[in-house]
Amino acid sequence: MNHPASHITNTATSQRLQGKVALITGASSGIGRATALLFAAEGAKLVVGARRDAELQKLVGEIIEAGGEAVALAGDVRSEDYAAALVALAVQRYGRLDIAFNNAGTIGESGASTSISADGWNDTLAINLTGAFYGAKHQIAQMQNNGGGSVIFTSTFVGHTVSFPGMAAYAASKSGLIGLTQTLAAEYGAQGVRVNAVLPGAVDTDMYRDTNHTAESQSFITGLHALKRIATPQELARSVLYLASDDASFVTGTAALVDGGLSITRT
Repeated sequence: MNHPASHITNTATSQRLQGKVALITGASSGIGRATALLFAAEGAKLVVGARRDAELQKLVGEIIEAGGEAVALAGDVRSEDYAAALVALAVQRYGRLDIAFNNAGTIGESGASTSISADGWNDTLAINLTGAFYGAKHQIAQMQNNGGGSVIFTSTFVGHTVSFPGMAAYAASKSGLIGLTQTLAAEYGAQGVRVNAVLPGAVDTDMYRDTNHTAESQSFITGLHALKRIATPQELARSVLYLASDDASFVTGTAALVDGGLSITRT
């Protein structure tokens, strides 16, 4: 797939996260994987999580081979015990936690709202919203011990500026993340914890290709964006890096649209 901006993925890094410890969920592929590699290149020590252990171990191997530090723990974000275990691993291995990117997510069951099953609805919210809440709950508790930190969620433009038929569970869960972002930002700002969400448009990931598996579908989605292309995972990773870094030291409670102008063409 052609990405005119793909040349930016090899831009020299500036060690903006030197000395920081970062936790990333959904790190085995897509945006999470790209962000883990970028964070490591910027000097962060990584704890990476996802369901697929083999992919996580491959990611850790790449980071270590490049001179970085990383450790993986596979699990299911629907479990609060897993959320707590990821934070405990960060503290055990590196002594602290400074950054958390709650990125794990799913499209979930789609279709007309009246046909979505109870299990489909509950599972989508459990992964996209409740799992992110579990993560933030334990991450923020630890960050308060450090004097602050940065928590970032992956939401979406869907259900925020634009929505589509057949995506009720996905839109509800991802919109809920924006409300969660704003509430946590208000609650914990005085303790130095910044909380923000990044809202992508279409991104060239496995999830995107699984959902839009025909040339016609991909052409339609591409055409919705003002830039007339979809993003690379590396482009989203750079937006997450900004929110994680001290460059965004006065940014909290923000729902940052990184959607290639999709929202302005659909409103």
